[in-house]
Amino acid sequence: MPGAGFRAFAAAGAVLVLTGLAAQAPKPDPSRFLTQPLVTGIFTADPSAHVFDGKLFIYPSHDFEAGVPADDLGSHFAMRDYHVFSLDKIGATPVDHGVALDIKEVAWAGRQMWAPDAAEKNGRYFLYFPVKDKQDAFRIGVAVGSRPAGPFKPQPQPIAGSFSIDPAVFKDTDGRYYMYFGGIWGGQLQRWATGTYTPKDVYPAADRPALSAKVARVADDMLGFAESPRDVVVQDETGKPLAAGDNQRRFFEASWLHKYKDTYYFSYSTGDTHFIVYGTSKSPYGPFTYRGRILEPVLGWTNHHSIVEFQGTWYLFYHDAQLSGGQTHLRNIKMTELKHRDDGSIETIDAYFEPKK
Repeated sequence: MPGAGFRAFAAAGAVLVLTGLAAQAPKPDPSRFLTQPLVTGIFTADPSAHVFDGKLFIYPSHDFEAGVPADDLGSHFAMRDYHVFSLDKIGATPVDHGVALDIKEVAWAGRQMWAPDAAEKNGRYFLYFPVKDKQDAFRIGVAVGSRPAGPFKPQPQPIAGSFSIDPAVFKDTDGRYYMYFGGIWGGQLQRWATGTYTPKDVYPAADRPALSAKVARVADDMLGFAESPRDVVVQDETGKPLAAGDNQRRFFEASWLHKYKDTYYFSYSTGDTHFIVYGTSKSPYGPFTYRGRILEPVLGWTNHHSIVEFQGTWYLFYHDAQLSGGQTHLRNIKMTELKHRDDGSIETIDAYFEPKK
C-alpha cells in the first residue's frame, strides 16, 4: 500500500517517544512527504483554518518541550499559549501574528491549552479553546477580539455546560453557528457519561455504541450555548451507530464540520488508529453516515485537521512531526488540496510518497 514503509517509521517514532529516546530518532527525508511544514519557527499542531476579510487565518496549538513524561492521557502535551497565522494567497509564507492568548490571562485555567478554533460575527472575533481548570477537568473557554489575529480577551468563566476538548465552530448558510467538541482518553469525554464529571474513566463495551462527539448551537452573543449539547451520532450504511470496538471508524477526537453543496460533512480523528475519517448528513445535527477516510496516518501519533475553501479551492489542513523527527508532541502544521468527487465522496490523501525504485 502507498506509504506503508514510511508509516512503519512513524510507528517506530511513536515508540521512541514513549521510551524517552525520541531525541535520537533520525530526521526524515523531506522528499518523502507530500507537503512541507507551513511554519518552522515554532512547533504548531491542530490547525483550524478560516477565511476572514479575504485572508486565510490559521489557529493552531503551540507545541513546546515542557519536559513532562509521555502517557496515554497526553500529559506531555503541555501547551500554554496560542499564536495566529495568516496567508493572503496560497504559497505565501504565513505571517506569525504573535501570542494571541496566554494561559496566564485565563483566570480559571490550570494547565494544557489544547486545540482551539475561531469564529467571526458582526466584526467581532471569538477564539474558543479547551484548557483544564484548576480541578484538572477540561472546559471550553472563549476569548474576544476586534481583529482575526487577536489579541483576544478571555471571558472570566468557561462556557456554561462545556466540557472535554477540541471545539470546532461551524457557521451555516442560514447564519446559525454550531459548536462540535469532545475527545476520549485524555480528552475526558468518557468521564461525562453520567452527565456530570467523575475522575473515573468509563468506556462502553466493545459491542455497544461508541462515545459520541457533542454539538450545540451557539448563542447569539457567541459566548455560550443556546441549547444543551447533544450526541453527534455516526452510523454505518445500515443505520446502526458505530460500535466502541470499531476503532478503525469510531470517533476519538478532532471534530470538524464543513458543508459542500447541500451536504454536511462531519470529520474527525480515530485516535489510536490514526485516521481522519468522515460521515455525511443532510442536517448539522446528524446522524452522519460513515463514508470513508480523508487522511491516512501521518508521522507521529496524533492526527488533527480542518477543511476550508479558499479562493475557489478546498484545502485540508493537518499536522505531522516531520520537523522533530517523529516526536509526537512537537508537531508542525501542513496543508494540501482536498477534492470532492462527483458522488459527494472525498478522495483519500496519503501524506507520504512511495520511494522511487
